[in-house]
Amino acid sequence: MTTPLNVNWPRDDYSRVPFWLYHDDDVYALEMERIFRGPVWNYLALDAELPNAGDFRTTWIGETSVVVSRGQDGIVHAFVNRCAHRGAQVVRKTHGNAIEHVCIYHRWCYSNEGDLIGVPFRRGLKGQGGMPADFDPKQHGLRRLRVESFHGVLFGSFATDESSGAARLESLHDYLGEFGRTMIARFFTRPICIMGYHRQLVHGNWKLYAENLRDTYHASLLHEFFVRYGLDRATQKGGVKMDERHRHNMNHAYAGTDSQDEARAAYADQKGVEVDRLQLRDTGFLKFVPEFTDGMNLAAPTIFPNFLLIQISNSLATRQIRPKGKDAFEIFQTMFAYADDTPEMIEHRMLQTNLVGPAGYVSMEDGEAIEIAHRMSATTLNDHTVIEMGGRGAITDTVHRLTEGPIRGFWSYWAELMDVEATGGVR
Repeated sequence: MTTPLNVNWPRDDYSRVPFWLYHDDDVYALEMERIFRGPVWNYLALDAELPNAGDFRTTWIGETSVVVSRGQDGIVHAFVNRCAHRGAQVVRKTHGNAIEHVCIYHRWCYSNEGDLIGVPFRRGLKGQGGMPADFDPKQHGLRRLRVESFHGVLFGSFATDESSGAARLESLHDYLGEFGRTMIARFFTRPICIMGYHRQLVHGNWKLYAENLRDTYHASLLHEFFVRYGLDRATQKGGVKMDERHRHNMNHAYAGTDSQDEARAAYADQKGVEVDRLQLRDTGFLKFVPEFTDGMNLAAPTIFPNFLLIQISNSLATRQIRPKGKDAFEIFQTMFAYADDTPEMIEHRMLQTNLVGPAGYVSMEDGEAIEIAHRMSATTLNDHTVIEMGGRGAITDTVHRLTEGPIRGFWSYWAELMDVEATGGVR
C-alpha cells in the first residue's frame, strides 16, 4: 500500500468503527504488513506438539505459511514455508517428523532448521549448465522467524531486529507484560498432553472474531446453552482485565455465583433467551471440577493479534486466528489436558470439548453471528458500529462483564500499529 491510511473516526475513543475497515483490500494488505509481519509476537504452536527432534507442524502468521520444527539440536525453529528458488510451498503436510524438507518443484532440499542443504544439478551435468560458481547455499535458506517460548507456548515474529527504530520488537517478556505472563502461566502449571484439533472456517473479516473474543457479554445472550445450564451468565461474578496498553485482555467468570431466580429475573425481558425451558437427562456434561486456585470456571485471555487461551469449565484449549483474505478466516483450536490427568478427567475434558468447534453447542452461533454481521456491513460501508456498552471515554478494567471496553482496547492498539490516530488521519 503506497498511500497513507486515513480513518475519520466518528469518535476519538474507538466507540465507533467505520464498517469499511472490515472490507477494504488496502487495509487488509496493510494489516498483513504492519501487524502480522510487524513488531508483534504471533502465537505459533505449543512446545508439547513437538516432543522429538525432527517433529514439525505447519501453521500461519496472517496469510504467511510457516513451519515450526524442532531441530536436531533440540531447539525449536520457525521459517517461512516458501521455497527460496521459485516460491513454491515446501512442506505440504500439517505435521510429521523429518530430518529434511524437499520442495517437489525442483527438489531444493532444506534441513529441518530451514537451511538450504541440497540443489539438484548445482554444478551442472557433464560440464554444462548448473548454478553460478559463486552461488552460496547459505544465502538461500528459508526465511527464519525469531522464536521464543513462555511456559511452553511458542511465539514467533518477523521483526527480528530489536533496534529497528519506531518498529522495534519488544522482548516476548515485555510484549506479554505482567498481565499476559500471569495469564499464560495460570494455564500451564504442569506438563500437558495434546488431545486433538478443531478447524473452523468463517466467512467474515478476522477483526470481527478478534472483537468477538473481547466481547464479554454476548455469550449470555447469543449462546442459550450457557444461560440455560448456568455455565456462563451475566448475573455471575466475573469481570474484565487488560494490560496497560489494552492489547491483551481476559474475560472471566465464576460458576455458581448466581441463583436461578436472579438469572430468571435478569433474562425475563430477553426474547428468545429462556432459563428453564430445557433440562439435561445426563448432567455429567455440565460438571465442573475446580482445578485452579482462583476458582474460575470461565477464563479467556487473548494475546494480540492471533492468540486465545480458553477454559470453559474443564475444557482447555488454545485458539489461533488465521486470516484467509479480508472476507474469511480460520479458527484453529488445539485441545489439551494435563499429563497427570486421570483417565476419567481426560474423558470429561473430551466430552466438554463438544461445547466448541465447528459443530459445538456454542461455537456455531459465533460463526453465524460474524458472517451475518460481515455480509450486512458490506452494504453500508459509510456507516459504523456503536461500541458503548460499559460507557464511553477511558478504557478500563471492570468487575462486571457488561462492557465493550476490551473491543475498544483492541482498536486502540490496532490504530497504534497501523499508525492511525483516533481523531483521524495519519500520525
